[in-house]
Amino acid sequence: MKLLRYITFPIVPIYYLVTWLRNKLYDYGIKKSRAYDFPVICVGNLSAGGTGKTPMVEYLIKLLKEDYKLATLSRGYGRKSVGFQLGSRTSSAETLGDEPFQFYNKFSRYIDVAVDGDRQNGIEELTNLSNAPEVIILDDAFQHRKVRAGFNILLTTYSNLYFKDWVLPTGNLREPRQGAQRAQIIIVTKCPENLRETERLSIIKGINPENYQQVFFSSISYANSVFSENNSKPLNEQLKFTLVTGIANAKPLVGYLKAKGLDFKHLEYKDHYHFTESDVRELESNDLIITTEKDYMRLKTYKNLKNKLYFLPIEITIDNAKAFDESIKEFVAI
Repeated sequence: MKLLRYITFPIVPIYYLVTWLRNKLYDYGIKKSRAYDFPVICVGNLSAGGTGKTPMVEYLIKLLKEDYKLATLSRGYGRKSVGFQLGSRTSSAETLGDEPFQFYNKFSRYIDVAVDGDRQNGIEELTNLSNAPEVIILDDAFQHRKVRAGFNILLTTYSNLYFKDWVLPTGNLREPRQGAQRAQIIIVTKCPENLRETERLSIIKGINPENYQQVFFSSISYANSVFSENNSKPLNEQLKFTLVTGIANAKPLVGYLKAKGLDFKHLEYKDHYHFTESDVRELESNDLIITTEKDYMRLKTYKNLKNKLYFLPIEITIDNAKAFDESIKEFVAI
């Protein structure tokens, strides 16, 4: 894989130029984007792959759901449906996509969950609801320039900071680094809990934020128990299990479980993987399966896995959370 990325290096200037030109066309108003007269918050990244967008969206939901009528709008990557879909009791990971279905399972009492590849159309559909949302959170829409969100939160992982990366296909960036200037907040995600102040300052120097930008650092917190639909088990007491992941980057989770001294076999699949009947038959031979909450949304539909399938929830912890929360609430209240 690394060799292939080196071989494709001559394509980098072409990709860079195309994405740079596209952004300039939007910046100068040649390509049209639409702004809205109500709060629209975009959570996104410059990098392809997992930067922690899902737990960030969930953090915002928990922060705002008591005071505002909320909706999330995602593309619904990997779903088998098309067009606009609004979460309902008949929804599944196949109709919404795994991450939006996770939002629906956890927060449907408080929010609307919708998917649409065309974010403009999705916002229009949501605003036409009889009980329309007051705030819309866009999941993974930083490059969707047809919508001009009022507030952009850009995520970059501690282990793969965007200002040290290249654009695709040699690197992981979906667009040039200058795209970060569209963000009001930049969050360095998946940081070690004991991150030194000197390292923080070094990262902030590398980001070189604009005067209007704030930089925060966040880390992942894992639950002490694993959960199924109707049961839970203390994680430390699970002496042997199979870990199943279909996410962009499983290294933090694997490292965490190994650090706890747990004995497990890891079956790793690509991000948003659609498990086949053959895969499920293989999984049935395991006594205990622990997976991510996102993967659980796809796997829980298989009845033969029901009594052996559990997920490990995660949350994010933001350093200086008070300042972050105040920035979000101040924007929404305008």
